[in-house]
Amino acid sequence: MDSDSYSKQQLDDLFMDMIAYYDGDPKRIQHFTKVHSYARLIGIGEELDDASLFILEAAAYTHDIGIRVAEEKYGRCDGKLQEQEGPIIAQKMLSQLGFENYIVERICFLIGHHHTYDNIDGLDYQILVEADFLVNLYEDDAGNRAIDKAYKRIFKTETGKKIFRLMFGYKEED
Repeated sequence: MDSDSYSKQQLDDLFMDMIAYYDGDPKRIQHFTKVHSYARLIGIGEELDDASLFILEAAAYTHDIGIRVAEEKYGRCDGKLQEQEGPIIAQKMLSQLGFENYIVERICFLIGHHHTYDNIDGLDYQILVEADFLVNLYEDDAGNRAIDKAYKRIFKTETGKKIFRLMFGYKEED
């Protein structure tokens, strides 16, 4: 990917579009903002290349974009419905912002799988899941059992594990 294919400006434009998309819903805006911050931090810590980091950041901003449509269509927004509805909306938004087609495809794949935790393919996917878990465990006020289970089952990157341990005061068992 050459430097013309992605830019900080595109990410900033996407950030603003996502804020506008969730107009009047500060909880959802706060959520994707936090997921993005952790995803970026983990991505840098895991030394993602620029192209993968760009895709990860865009996916972090848009990962829950299917929630509103799922709520409107089905009256609920569980993970599977988010995965089902999100890529269609994201594809349109990303294309309007001038994202390259192959980048849009990967972002839409990540949106369409971010609640699927088996067969994670790619470091960008792993990091998105970890960042979302960091935020969801806190926002959902998860108990110690859920925190322990998430750490053991989900977290694979060294950077994600370190943030998790620091955030939750988690001590790994030897």
